[in-house]
Amino acid sequence: MTRFIHDQFAKDYLEELLKPYGEVNAPYRVVGEARAIDVFFSPFIAENPQLEVLGLLGQFAKIPAILEPFRNPATEKEIRSCLLKELEIISVLEKEVKRNETTLTEAELPKLWILTPTVSAERLSRFNAVPLSNSLPGIYYLGEALRTAIVAVHQLPKTHETLWLRLLGRGTVQKLAIDELTGLSITHPYRQVTLELLYNLQQNLRIIQNIEPDDRELLMRLAPLYQQDREQAKQEGKQEGKQEGNQEGKQEIILELLGYKFGELNSSLVKQVQALSEEKLVALGKSMLNFSEISLLEAWLMENRHTVTDN
Repeated sequence: MTRFIHDQFAKDYLEELLKPYGEVNAPYRVVGEARAIDVFFSPFIAENPQLEVLGLLGQFAKIPAILEPFRNPATEKEIRSCLLKELEIISVLEKEVKRNETTLTEAELPKLWILTPTVSAERLSRFNAVPLSNSLPGIYYLGEALRTAIVAVHQLPKTHETLWLRLLGRGTVQKLAIDELTGLSITHPYRQVTLELLYNLQQNLRIIQNIEPDDRELLMRLAPLYQQDREQAKQEGKQEGKQEGNQEGKQEIILELLGYKFGELNSSLVKQVQALSEEKLVALGKSMLNFSEISLLEAWLMENRHTVTDN
């Protein structure tokens, strides 16, 4: 189930980033058997210089693009399925050209970008996928006529140019990308909308039991960001009656995340967390990212109990 949650996040995220520059269909239905392309993008104008704000993703989107993001490493079957969908849509476009008696150059055909966190050398070899001398590390191109590349997100260099693709990674790669995202200027056109999409992902993951370790770490990383964001919104008068930023809401989130990390907490620890001031709850939300065992939580609570303020 978590895979579908991440799939939906990836589609919403790519659509939000690309929609100012062209037509986005997510999903895009193709003929034949019931198949859907995750994201099909058609730019409003060719080679739009404004796409540079999206770095490598913007380069992909300068021409029609099929984007197929995967939360887990793409299997050979999944890669073949992506290729089949690309060939089907090219076939549809060629039939339309013939029917309308127009022309369609090779450059106007969509290019397929398979976004996978990792990919083995053996799998790349079986698809004859190779890097090009003028491309970034982590991008492997199939035969030119196939108009396809496999992007190993975790192999991309950690630069601003690749940030918007690395946010679709997992584990440490995604965590570091989130740190970079939060470090952007608050006026950046995609900083806040991306954070909001990540917060939605966080809320959807919270309801899942027995989530994967990577998702648990993602929850832990996003929790303090979510608290800070809502607190700032509250201070700026933008809460509009919502209660996400109040102390009770913070307690609930912190206790839930601690439960994910350490299992069910005993009543003593729960009471200690509930006794913390709102300021200390925020501090705990940041500190618990570094707690590798429950004894560190106990020590933190012991150290901070004397600073609890009575209301």
